[in-house]
Amino acid sequence: MNPIRVLLVDDHPVFRDGLRAALLGADVQVVGEGADGHDAVRLALELQPDVILLDLAMPNMTGLEAMRELRDLQPHMRVLVLTMAEDIESLSAAMRAGARGYLLKGVDRDGVLRAIRSCAQGELIVGAGLADQLASLLTPTTVAHPARPFPGLTDREHDVLELLAGGMTNQAIAHRLFLSDKTVRNHVSTIMTKLAVSSRHDAGERARTAGLQPKDRR
Repeated sequence: MNPIRVLLVDDHPVFRDGLRAALLGADVQVVGEGADGHDAVRLALELQPDVILLDLAMPNMTGLEAMRELRDLQPHMRVLVLTMAEDIESLSAAMRAGARGYLLKGVDRDGVLRAIRSCAQGELIVGAGLADQLASLLTPTTVAHPARPFPGLTDREHDVLELLAGGMTNQAIAHRLFLSDKTVRNHVSTIMTKLAVSSRHDAGERARTAGLQPKDRR
């Protein structure tokens, strides 16, 4: 029986190293590795793996953007998302982009292997703790009063998004919220992933459309 050919794409090389080591000795062959969405698209087209193991939050091109491009170019590609994002917006966006599986980082080796095998066979796999969220995407609900926009964002991410919607730079947001520039960059990257947008401008537009009030720039 031929091994399942897997492409690993994650911007953290230490995480990729650990994942590759965990898969050794199984019925899986890691045929390539990448660090962003551009790598994912290029290597997927070149190597034609059975399963692409893909992170969502990556620089240059996010995992969601890569999935959308692959969906148009190679709709047969089977993508298994492995991410830290456990909110319903990220799960929904990944499924709409064509993901065949969604796992949270921290899943054990056996869980990753089961998911890879399921994806290779064309099955849909969702990690433990996410099934209820997936069911909520498929079940109509009645809302008695307006919900808070973007409930998948943390309170701090909401603060950053409101300031971003007001046109503030990362440096200005960092100064306002008493955060480091790097922390703000990380928050903005996470917000873009959760909102399934590819730019700060688009994130701000979504925030304003949803009724978030932009902060002033003092």
